[in-house]
Amino acid sequence: MARERTVVKGIVLRGVDTKESDRILTVLTAELGKVAVVAKGARSRRSRITAATQLLVYSDMVLSESHGWQILSEANTIALFDGVRQDVELLSLASYFAELTESVTLEGTESGEILSLLLNALYALGELHKPPEQVKAAFELRLMSLVGFAPLLDGCAVCGEEDPAEPVLDIRGGVLRCRRCGGENALSLTPGVLAAMRHVVYGEAKRLYSFTLPPEDQRRMGLAAESYVRAMLERAFRTLDFYKSLRVMSPTPKEGKTTDNQ
Repeated sequence: MARERTVVKGIVLRGVDTKESDRILTVLTAELGKVAVVAKGARSRRSRITAATQLLVYSDMVLSESHGWQILSEANTIALFDGVRQDVELLSLASYFAELTESVTLEGTESGEILSLLLNALYALGELHKPPEQVKAAFELRLMSLVGFAPLLDGCAVCGEEDPAEPVLDIRGGVLRCRRCGGENALSLTPGVLAAMRHVVYGEAKRLYSFTLPPEDQRRMGLAAESYVRAMLERAFRTLDFYKSLRVMSPTPKEGKTTDNQ
């Protein structure tokens, strides 16, 4: 009896080497959501699917189901994201994106928007050369919004002021507040940071990175987004810790090569 074959486009979020020359992949697809895939012989020098089994490679994949497993029988790479792979800091940040994405996606759940978000983030880092901290914050906030944890940024949750002069983000409550309205877990924002966060959470996906912030506001937005993710998911990320360790060792943080609004 012939195996049922499924053709999908997917990106590798994680890969684990197993016995002999096989690999078990965690792949994100639009149609199937997160799916475990067995890549038989992927570590063999003669394998035709080796490239497609590497972390953060986006490929056309032909899957065949066998004994409850999806087996990768054919693959053609679509994007390797070389601009990210050639920079250790960008690769470590992209690896964090993959780990974060894996932690919030489900099997058998349509994930087209999340897949597009991840692909666009990698493109923004490697091809558009957007500031990494700005891409990181936008990715974190948009991803949280897509999985049901969107912060409420329309106005102060206490007094209703739409544009508070001294806005703060209550990271545990996931709401905006005025400085005078307080909050035990509130992080200071600026009007510029608040405008950027609203753009990310409420704006069009295709214009997600069409904003600029000065370095200090990038740092402030990055802290708010990262703290919000930790508060919502109640966990840490190994890849994020590694990325931050590289940032500490780097003599000058990367701020991106362009300042346009593309």
